[in-house]
Amino acid sequence: MNTARLHQQYLLCSGADTDTRKIRKDSMFFALKGANFDGNTFAAQALLEGARYVVVDDKRFALDKEEYIYVDNVLDTLQKLARYHRDYLNIPILAITGSNGKTTTKELLDTVLSRKFKTAATKGNLNNHIGVPLTLLSMDNQTEFGIVEMGANHPLEIEFLCKIANPDYGYITNFGKAHLEGFGSLQGVIKAKTELYSYLQEKKKMIFLNVDDEIQRKHLNYSHTFGFGEREDANIQVKYTKGVSLAQVFYNQTVFKSQLTGQYNSTNMAAALSIGLYFKVEFEEIRKAMDSYNPTNNRSQVIEHNSNTIIMDAYNANPTSMHAALENFRNIKTEKKKIAILGDMFELGSAAPAEHQVIVNYIENSDFNETYLLGDNFKITETGSNFIFKFNTIEDLKLHLKESRHENCYFLIKGSRGMALERVLESITEESKKD
Repeated sequence: MNTARLHQQYLLCSGADTDTRKIRKDSMFFALKGANFDGNTFAAQALLEGARYVVVDDKRFALDKEEYIYVDNVLDTLQKLARYHRDYLNIPILAITGSNGKTTTKELLDTVLSRKFKTAATKGNLNNHIGVPLTLLSMDNQTEFGIVEMGANHPLEIEFLCKIANPDYGYITNFGKAHLEGFGSLQGVIKAKTELYSYLQEKKKMIFLNVDDEIQRKHLNYSHTFGFGEREDANIQVKYTKGVSLAQVFYNQTVFKSQLTGQYNSTNMAAALSIGLYFKVEFEEIRKAMDSYNPTNNRSQVIEHNSNTIIMDAYNANPTSMHAALENFRNIKTEKKKIAILGDMFELGSAAPAEHQVIVNYIENSDFNETYLLGDNFKITETGSNFIFKFNTIEDLKLHLKESRHENCYFLIKGSRGMALERVLESITEESKKD
């Protein structure tokens, strides 16, 4: 199937779908394959659910009807169509990647830029070789500005995603110890993430830089950069306020406040502020956008319940983000009892035991009243502390939280997505209701 011809058919559709449980009327269904499923087998169901066309790559399911589109490889076709659609729309695209904070930064940017443009941005964390094409295909003739989040867990993935999205602008949030199993080391992470900057340099496109980050400063010799940070050579010079529970940034005699917990989120705010100013979003509109943004999906959320305060940051974790969350928690000034609830960090490969031990060592030298650890890697760590408790299962931890009478406490909940630590929240709020 010729991509240009397929695109003409796509323009008749309401969007691209890959899940028959979420089919939109008149969408184009792409029959992708996974480890445990074959989308081709759901093609007929997609049409019954309302799809206009189905794209398949198995002739057994390619009926001789107009609504069936047979291709050699559905995934490859999806990616080529997305690139074609991106070129067809010819709108500015800003790509974001990084080890930590890319989704929060993306959402902040979307909130800020939408004050001036009709934006379209990555939904949730659909940031891989499937999510990026779907993000591009979600844009239409009304879209004025696209924001594309790019994730990676192995080398050359960002480079590949750039070839699909062809970004005009790019920003890397930071470089941390994430996905070490795929990257091998922190240097491997840096090399992989900066594939975005290399692509932009080759195309002579704009790079947004955090000039306080020494790794990013190495790109200042490239002519098309726009930097922010506390350094005097920043295009947008900001100040970060320390010792506050919610992130904020000071710029041009104005405090930009947020509902995001953690000093580490101040950099994400500064990035959105600076990029917003670059695109000439009104100063006051940026301030309002920052203040109105409310984090969701267990990312840097602050929950107040009766006498307890809960920092819910359980969407994901790696050694860098875990340490940042713990350091922020340590610096919070409160009379409340501090309790950290931590789950394993995934995708660390052979570095996992050592990285989990580093976290435990940090906790031993902190002022937390109690720490509850869950997961196979935390289980094998060594500690002599009487205030660090290990739990074999999530049910054991939930039972302990229900039976303990925690009042006037400050909780930090942090762990990798696979740990699903948000499940303990109900136990905390239930037990706080007891008479």
